Amino acid sequence: MLLQPHQRTKLDDSEDTLFYSYPRLVNHVDDHFINQLTQLYRRELREGTKILDLMSSWVSHLPPEMKFSHIEGHGMNEEELKNNPRLDHYFTQNLNKNLQLPLEDQDFDAVLCAVSVQYLQYPEAIFSEIARILKPNGVAIFSFSNRMFYQKAISVWRDATDRQRLHLVRSYFKSIPDFQETQIVATQPELPAILQMFGIGGKDPFYGVFARKK
Repeated sequence: MLLQPHQRTKLDDSEDTLFYSYPRLVNHVDDHFINQLTQLYRRELREGTKILDLMSSWVSHLPPEMKFSHIEGHGMNEEELKNNPRLDHYFTQNLNKNLQLPLEDQDFDAVLCAVSVQYLQYPEAIFSEIARILKPNGVAIFSFSNRMFYQKAISVWRDATDRQRLHLVRSYFKSIPDFQETQIVATQPELPAILQMFGIGGKDPFYGVFARKK
């Protein structure tokens, strides 16, 4: 396993279902981040394909002009998923308790995960599942900033710098032999990270790590 037990711990180890039981119909990152993410999707996704929006919510940030054959949503709060107009279908599942996705092998062209990778306690297992459900040459795109629910992020993420987090997500991909070489997109913040954490001016940093299945 890639992570040690102490690196998977959370400050708040209460049931995740309780923490996410209340719908949060807000954007957790700023417009600068969202625009960067939509541009990345525009470049890497293809119209008419089947997509899994993993750890999703009420918005998917997909390019509005692009049409897909099917968008499957996954998350922890049904009310949020119900309000997402891009989803054709959705299911709820705690990926820290149930590590197997209820989806068929090689059935998706893309798997997306925005600003949520920091909450996965067993990322090796989830990335293995992503590889299983992706078609050959299908792409997995993970994006994140420096914002988080601090009490629910795993220890290795909380203690890391932004650069270390990039390498961490890259290592998740590298731990699965089915993935090709990872690619990174990074837009650094204009102010020191400590000011960003308190929402003082500037823009959210944008980090994207993605790879295609062999």
